[in-house]
Amino acid sequence: MNFFDLHCDTLYEMFTKNKEIFKNDLNIDIERSLKYRPYIGCFAVWIPDNMRGKNAFDFFNKLSRKLYEQENLYRKYFKVCKSFEDIKNLKERQGIILTVEGSAALGGKIENVNSLYKSGVRIMTLTWNGKCEVGDGADFKGGLSDFGYEVVKKMEETGIIVDVSHASEKLFYDLSQMASKPFIVTHSNSQTICSHRRNLTDEQFETIKSVKGLVGITFCRYFLSDKKQAHFDDLLRHVEHFLERGGENILAIGSDFDGTELPVDISGIESIEKIYENFLKYNYSERLLDKIFFENAYNFMRLNLT
Repeated sequence: MNFFDLHCDTLYEMFTKNKEIFKNDLNIDIERSLKYRPYIGCFAVWIPDNMRGKNAFDFFNKLSRKLYEQENLYRKYFKVCKSFEDIKNLKERQGIILTVEGSAALGGKIENVNSLYKSGVRIMTLTWNGKCEVGDGADFKGGLSDFGYEVVKKMEETGIIVDVSHASEKLFYDLSQMASKPFIVTHSNSQTICSHRRNLTDEQFETIKSVKGLVGITFCRYFLSDKKQAHFDDLLRHVEHFLERGGENILAIGSDFDGTELPVDISGIESIEKIYENFLKYNYSERLLDKIFFENAYNFMRLNLT
C-alpha cells in the first residue's frame, strides 16, 4: 500500500535525542517505512511556545540541517521533496517534505519566509497553542496580527502551504476570509466526536471543504476520545463523521507520530497497514481508503505544491 502522512514530529525527536533516520526506536524510521511504496512523510520542525525571535529561527536552521545531513547519509532510501516533480519521480525512494509547526520560526521577520522556502519548507503551521508574532493559537481567543496577514500573503506568493492546525477559532476565520489559495489542517479531528479545543467544528470542516483543502485525521489520543484511553474504534468514529459531511476527497492522515501519546492499539508507522486492514473489516472500500491514506494528499500536492 501507499501512505502519505501530513504531520509527524520525528525530526524534532531525532535532533533532541541524537537519533538516525534510517533505523531508530521512535515512531518512524525509514527502514520500517519501506513496506509502503511509496511513503511520503511531512517532517515538522516544532517550535515550542517558549522559543521566540532569533532563537526560534536558529532552532529551525539546526533541525533542517539535521534532515539534510541524514539525506546525505541515506539518499539511496529517501529524498527531501521540494516540488511535486520530486514526489512524482521518487521511483524506489521514500519522500520527506520539510514543514514547520509554528511560524515563530520566522523570528518575527517577513524576509524569513523566503529563507524557509529556500531551506525546503513547503508547509507551515501558523501557530502552536500559544501566541506568536502572527497571532493566537488554540489556548487564546485573538486572531491574525497585522504581521500575520503579511506572513500569509507572503507564504501564498512564495509557495508555502498554510496549515491552521493549533490555531484559535478567530485566527482560523481571519485566515479563511483573506486566503487566496487552499489551506489545510494537517492534524486535527472532529470536535463533535471529541470535545478537545484543538479539534475542528463542523463549520470549520465545511470551510476547509469549500476551499478544497485537506484535513489530516490524527492519532493523538487526546483528540480521539474524551475518555482516558483511545482505540481504533475512536479513529473510525471521526472518519465516519467527516465522511458523512462529504469529506471523501479532503480527508487524509496526519498521524502526529513522535509528537503525542498514541491509542493503545497504534505503535508507530508499522501500524498503518493494520489500521488500513481494520477499516476494510468495517466494509470500507479499498478505493476510499486509498484516497484517505494517500491519494487525497498526493492530489492536493499535485495542484498546490510549486
